[in-house]
Amino acid sequence: MMEATLSRKITVVGAGYVGMSTAQKCAEKNLATTVTLIDVVEGRPQGIALDLNQAAAIEGYTSEVVGTNDPADTRDSDLVIVTAGRPRKPGMSRSDLLEVNGRVMESVATYVREGSPDAVVIVVTNPLDVMVRLMQAKLGFPSRRVIGMAGVLDSARFSWFLAKATETSVKDVDAMVLGAHGDSMVPLPRACTVNGVPASELVDAPTLDALVDRTRHGGAEIVNLLKTGSAFYAPASAAVAMAASVLNDERRLLPCACYLNGQYGVEGVYTGVPAILGRGGVERIVEVALDTQARIQMQKTIGAIQADLDELRKLGLL
Repeated sequence: MMEATLSRKITVVGAGYVGMSTAQKCAEKNLATTVTLIDVVEGRPQGIALDLNQAAAIEGYTSEVVGTNDPADTRDSDLVIVTAGRPRKPGMSRSDLLEVNGRVMESVATYVREGSPDAVVIVVTNPLDVMVRLMQAKLGFPSRRVIGMAGVLDSARFSWFLAKATETSVKDVDAMVLGAHGDSMVPLPRACTVNGVPASELVDAPTLDALVDRTRHGGAEIVNLLKTGSAFYAPASAAVAMAASVLNDERRLLPCACYLNGQYGVEGVYTGVPAILGRGGVERIVEVALDTQARIQMQKTIGAIQADLDELRKLGLL
């Protein structure tokens, strides 16, 4: 297995289920020499780090995980993945978490701005689109270096549902989901293929519509099943895929929450769009042609995000 690149450092903020899974995947993929896991709960990140370091002897990775409660230990990070915040409970929307998680973003931004001024920051915390906008505002970093994990996860969910419906391998499925990470997201059925074959040629329209609806509520489905938490394996995998594309300059085209400056007719809002991710963060936002229905849905999803941004302003957070 390739050894981690010398002097590279990743910080994962939040040692909950998403954070610990993210730290594990970063270490196992040897994305950095050091993976720092920080949390406000004393002992939790330290215990997780010790456990992961002991697993290295079995799994064969060379990344070292450092658990800490001290923001000073995150200094000089090349990349920061923010997972900290309260998860949803059954019956809650992502927007219900606005104030409590907004306060978390403020706190994290303070030490990332001071200690890791050149880092690329990936936000996972919900409500995603407004939390990444808040993080970018508090950091003062160029928007290309502050991005949100959403579209990779939503597209993965769509891909899995489509694979099951078509009885094909999920490895052959390509799906694309744009817009907000929430009920107003915009899955693009016409952009879904199975090894190049349009999904519309493999399933009928009602089935495809049902898959779109299930994708929109994919997170809530897991929340309702778990009852005491939300998804963590797939969100961690999605964040790490983005991290790898940035750190290794892979230039993968991935759907993620980016700051729009005229693209898709939108100004000053973060939302999910296809983007090429490389060493500098967002290298380029890609505009895809949208049919009339998708354009209408994009307008609705932007409206939902702007409503949450207005609420943040009322709370004095933005």
